[in-house]
Amino acid sequence: MGNTLLYVITVLIWGSTWLAITFQLGVVPPELSVAYRFFLASIILFAFSKLRGLKLRFTRQEQLFMALQGLMLFSLNYVMVYFAEVYVTSGLVSVLFSAVIVFNVFFGFFILRSPIRGRVLLGSLVGILGLALIFWPELVGLDLAGGRVLGLVLGLGSAVSASIGNIVSARNQRAGLPVIQTNAYGMLYGSIFTMAFALVRGVEFSFEVSAGYIGSLIYLALFGSVIAFSTYLTLLGRIGADRAAYVTVMFPLVALVLSAIFEGLQLNVWQFVGVALILLGNVIVVRMKKA
Repeated sequence: MGNTLLYVITVLIWGSTWLAITFQLGVVPPELSVAYRFFLASIILFAFSKLRGLKLRFTRQEQLFMALQGLMLFSLNYVMVYFAEVYVTSGLVSVLFSAVIVFNVFFGFFILRSPIRGRVLLGSLVGILGLALIFWPELVGLDLAGGRVLGLVLGLGSAVSASIGNIVSARNQRAGLPVIQTNAYGMLYGSIFTMAFALVRGVEFSFEVSAGYIGSLIYLALFGSVIAFSTYLTLLGRIGADRAAYVTVMFPLVALVLSAIFEGLQLNVWQFVGVALILLGNVIVVRMKKA
């Protein structure tokens, strides 16, 4: 599968998950929904690996790196995003989370010794500025009282966690670990970590038996986790963690369009300017100069 198709699939699927997640909120505590999602996704990946006869035995050291990827990318990252949205708006969390691109650039340099590409950094900053313009009313109306500082810290922390997970995935692929089986184990470990977190918090285990909750859970597990993470992490291994991470700026555009269609969101001129900047940043990042 070509890089462009991997990129488009990831953006479209993750952009649609924002709408699917709204069906997860309410009865079931957020951390349980995250655990259910990745546990179901891991079952699907293990079943697929078994049917295809893929290798499922790995060394203890390889398992440790899979667990680290699971903790950072499939557990801690999502838990912090959900709790950040308790204190601040989802739009602000989107802007904070987009900083994962910048973190990928610098973590990639210090950990993987990947070069810092000025073109990628420039395009990323242009894209983040565009995202900030889209959610500008939420940014200027921010009141730092009532735990909102904690929301900002959690939102930024989720970007750091996701970035470390990206770098661990890049390291795992460089070490020859296959994406599908690594995701299977990583998502299993991630669901276990999240369940443990829920137990420590004293969360009462529950499950919502409704078409909306179960349908969205299956969609998030199969499309949002199994397919989208497979395409994204494959892309990351091919073009680098810095360029691949631009999807975190692109997929809010899909969410914005879906919100306008299904939730009646009214777009203003600043949002259109923001969209233009995000697309410009995408061109700068993706269309690297040929050697």
